[in-house]
Parts: sequence; structure tokens; C-alpha cells
Amino acid sequence: MNRYKAVVLAGGLCLLSACVQTNASLMDTSVRMARTCPAAIKLFSSPSKVTSEYHEIALLNASGSSMYTNESNMAGSMRKKAAEVGANGIIMGNIDEPSAGAKVAAAVFGTSTERKGKAVAIYIPADSARVQQACASASAGK
Repeated sequence: MNRYKAVVLAGGLCLLSACVQTNASLMDTSVRMARTCPAAIKLFSSPSKVTSEYHEIALLNASGSSMYTNESNMAGSMRKKAAEVGANGIIMGNIDEPSAGAKVAAAVFGTSTERKGKAVAIYIPADSARVQQACASASAGK
């Protein structure tokens, strides 16, 4: 019975956290940036959309169960990780969806399929005032 409770608890925690995990690979491990906040992270669809000079901070890789996540969950998880490494922007890459065949096979065999996303966390020096204001507003709203 204890194992059953553990499985139910783990499943509940997975649903609450939207089951997305994001890791960051720093571009330069000798540079440490001050943390920002997820509310201050701006999303860009491509490098050409970033209108100011920027520095690439980290590569972000996110994954989550395609059954319990969506693109918004993926972006939210990436925002949190980008804030942890001191970024104030993200250049989004692809979010890959499992094929319909993979989803059917997963349902038949009782397994899950994963949605995967890639992005680049960036720091835009000219955007630091906006970031401070966004983080102050976010912490005041808590």
C-alpha cells in the first residue's frame, strides 16, 4: 500500500509542476550572472527579433510528457531556468511534438511520449532597467 501512495503522490506532483524539466548548459562557465525573475524573461521567436545587442548565456533543453504539458508549460519552465542563470531573454527554438503513431503506441503499451524544446537564454544589457522593474513588480504582487 505504501508503494501505491508514493505513485499517487508522484503523479500528483507531476501534474502540479506540469511535468516539464529544463536544464541549462552555460556557454561560458567562467561567467556567472545575477539571477533575474521569470516575469522579466522576454521571448523572441528568432535572433532577428532581438533589436539590441545581446550575449548568449546558456542553451536550454526542456522535456515533458506530451500528455500533461503544452507549449505554455514548456516556455514557463524555460523562463524559470533562464532566470536562474541570469538571462533576461530567450530565443526560442523548436518544440518537437511526438508523432501520432508514437502517441498511439504509448497508449497501447501504457508508456508516455515526450514533448521536447530547445532555446538559447540571452542577456540584453540595454534591457536591464526593464528587468529590474518587472522583477520588482512581480515580487510586490506575491
